Amino acid sequence: MTSPSPLTGPWWLPPRSARNLGVVLDDRLDFKEHIRATAQSCRFLLYNIRRIRPYLTTYSTQLLVQTMVTSRLDYCNSLLASLPACTILPLQLIQNAAARLVFNLPKFSHVTPLLRSLHWLPVAARIRFKVLTLAYTAANRTGPAYLQDLIQNYVPARPLRSSTAGRLALPPLHVKGSRSSRLRSFSTLAPQWWN
Repeated sequence: MTSPSPLTGPWWLPPRSARNLGVVLDDRLDFKEHIRATAQSCRFLLYNIRRIRPYLTTYSTQLLVQTMVTSRLDYCNSLLASLPACTILPLQLIQNAAARLVFNLPKFSHVTPLLRSLHWLPVAARIRFKVLTLAYTAANRTGPAYLQDLIQNYVPARPLRSSTAGRLALPPLHVKGSRSSRLRSFSTLAPQWWN
């Protein structure tokens, strides 16, 4: 008789999330755990920058925030494409707090003019910009081959004036698999947003 393997007992459950290249992947792929971890680390950085803010100029604070906080908000943010606004809200709140910190303003001051003067796009627009940048590099065959394989240029069945518009072909949506994950994939989102 063989003894049971230590991995097959009823006590062993797979983890609900895993970290890969700094991104927390959860079992539902809704990235809530990743957003929570990113917001927590950015909050800690903003707290530390706020403590030394009296000794910094506005420009040096802006450089520090862009280097330490904004880079974390932008890291792998294309994975967050087409998530609901309520899911991305913690990252937007971090960006708002960072803009207020740069200008040394109180907590409830209006943030839209601050973001404009810093030339910062809101988080949802940054995500969309990243996906469209990746689509541009893939469509022009200057990006990685694995991205180029995911999208195709639109070729109409007959000659049209719009055939030179640089549109991308939409993939078929009747393929087997999870519909929600297909709608959030790069091969679906990039052509939708590009066209």
